[in-house]
Amino acid sequence: MFEFEFMRNAFAAVLLVTPLFGILSTMVVSNRMAFFSDSLGHGAFTGIALGALFGIGTEIFGLLTFSVIFALMITYIKNKSHSGADTVIGVFSSAAVALGLVLMSAGGQFNKFSRFLIGDLLSISQTDLISLLGVFLAVFVVWFFLFNKLLISSVNKTLARSRGIKTHQVESLFAILLALVVALSIQWIGILIINALLVLPAATARNVTNSVKQYHIVSVMTALVSGIIGLMLAYELNSAAGATIVVCAAVIYFVTLILKLQFPKKFSD
Repeated sequence: MFEFEFMRNAFAAVLLVTPLFGILSTMVVSNRMAFFSDSLGHGAFTGIALGALFGIGTEIFGLLTFSVIFALMITYIKNKSHSGADTVIGVFSSAAVALGLVLMSAGGQFNKFSRFLIGDLLSISQTDLISLLGVFLAVFVVWFFLFNKLLISSVNKTLARSRGIKTHQVESLFAILLALVVALSIQWIGILIINALLVLPAATARNVTNSVKQYHIVSVMTALVSGIIGLMLAYELNSAAGATIVVCAAVIYFVTLILKLQFPKKFSD
């Protein structure tokens, strides 16, 4: 399959993007942000429509801009509102996807944007790979400085504040990081399944690890292995690459879940 340039590009993209999902997945699961990450996909849906409607540069520029604003709005209102976090996220998520559908379907233009629903990893170009490399490096640099603060905040926000950590700023920065990765990847992974890659790797790692270091390593490796095997299977089966990768991640998750159920003492915290 590596005789073709588009497959070489797709393979390079998998090597860059899956570790990002693996590392971000750890905090998404630890902070119970699965619903939040799912809402980012819905927000991205509206961002694409707004970018096309108002001619804000390219579709991707509108997508990135709205995704960041959407993530910050949810984070701010979630922290200031007395309503439950799931309620606030649900309101924003449902409103965003409805608005996106209205804008995209106006004038019969929906088919133009349907590619974002399932994604197309095989369409990635050399220019896209350069952008991905930039995001890959930026995420790991930010992660290096942000990790300890995020970890303490996820364990106990009161403890984090007592140590001088500005939890709202840390949470907002992580939300921006998450929004950028989701927005940039959504054209290749697809809105319908992108949240699975932000949940399955860390959920898998939780089944078979009992230390922070193991948790992160297994999460990244799960995402990476799923990406490589999924891409190869997608080529052989002529199926959607993003969906095939998610199916592989789901299979690995269920295998580790069975192991945990069979050997509960070995994998207990």
